[in-house]
Amino acid sequence: MTDEQGTSGAILVVGGGISGLTAALEAAEVGNDVVLIEKGPSFGGRVAQLNKYFPKLCPPSCGLEINFKRIKANRRIRTYTMTTVKSVAGGPGNYEVTLEIAPRYVNSNCTACGDCAAACPDEIPNAFNFGMNMSKAAYLPHEMAFPRRYVIEKASLSSAGAEAVKSACKYDAVDLDMKTETVKIQVASIIWATGWTPYDAKKIDNLKFGTSDAIITNMMMERMASANGPTKGVVSRPGDGKAIDSIAFVQCAGSRDENHLEYCSHICCMATFKQMTYVREQYPDAKIYVFYIDLRTPGKYEKFREERMSDANALFIKGKVAQINSESDGGVTVIAENAVTGEKLSQKVDMVVLATGMQPELAVQGAPIAMNLDSSGFVISDMDKGIIAAGCAKKAADVVTTTQSSTAAALKAIQVSRR
Repeated sequence: MTDEQGTSGAILVVGGGISGLTAALEAAEVGNDVVLIEKGPSFGGRVAQLNKYFPKLCPPSCGLEINFKRIKANRRIRTYTMTTVKSVAGGPGNYEVTLEIAPRYVNSNCTACGDCAAACPDEIPNAFNFGMNMSKAAYLPHEMAFPRRYVIEKASLSSAGAEAVKSACKYDAVDLDMKTETVKIQVASIIWATGWTPYDAKKIDNLKFGTSDAIITNMMMERMASANGPTKGVVSRPGDGKAIDSIAFVQCAGSRDENHLEYCSHICCMATFKQMTYVREQYPDAKIYVFYIDLRTPGKYEKFREERMSDANALFIKGKVAQINSESDGGVTVIAENAVTGEKLSQKVDMVVLATGMQPELAVQGAPIAMNLDSSGFVISDMDKGIIAAGCAKKAADVVTTTQSSTAAALKAIQVSRR
């Protein structure tokens, strides 16, 4: 175990997605020392998995690359990847936090040349692409990875694979003897920016996710539409690669449901409208069906909604989907009831996209320490204790709202640090 004494007024930011990056930068750029940690092998979070933001439809590199440069240029920010909070002692203004750093099996000599991956014979499901393709057990987390360093899934390496990756590295960067480390830091306040995870669609029995390649989630669609995704940006049916003649979007998949997520996840409608543009760019004549309970596109997003709803080949059906059935030709049939007309519908399509809800990460992984969470698992800020929630750890939100929330969280943490 090593001790790294933070200077007076230091702030710990837990989570390295767009929320954590924003909070860390806002705090550091007004003079506070910041420790930014991320449990994964690179920073960027869910935003790094997106194809485009709405409503301007620009790529996530627009925001992430700038923030990565700012992080690297700011000497007040110390960054740790593959790191989690193990324990917290003390109180506001004087917390002692124990961090646990998991072994990466690649050290700082790595130049990201890729020789280890090229030599590695072992493959694993690509988690960044939600398992839609395979990657080597020695891999770069994603194209925009920061830090730009490979990581090795040691448990998936064969003995031949272990020898191959070690022999391939001419920089002596592969270290398969790395051990878990612990570090103690002193901070004044803690910002929880642990983000969100897509609700597990397999829990929604009637939507049959996992029973057909033709049923995917909205985050899988983001990766599919991305140029660095599993299909290099081509939207097609997984499994057989069929071009899309018809597609259905199922809204509120697991949201607003007492058996799953009771709340509205806020962004799913806009995400679907955005993904309609992905389909339309590649398939001008494809039929698009959207099954919804309500369409929520407040304020500035109304125009974006209106433009998509004016699509002559798009049909919007107000009604909750009762069931999705697989067909012998690889397609699926969506069964629903039109809540306006009372008509029962049975619509066959090539592919279905489930707009799964946003679940706070801590609701799935569990909080590492005793914390104040609401019934859904969102973090409740406690200014008196210097524990501040930011972004989607606080509530389901889009990227713009998340960055605003994170700026506010940084200001609150700074107030605690300067009492």
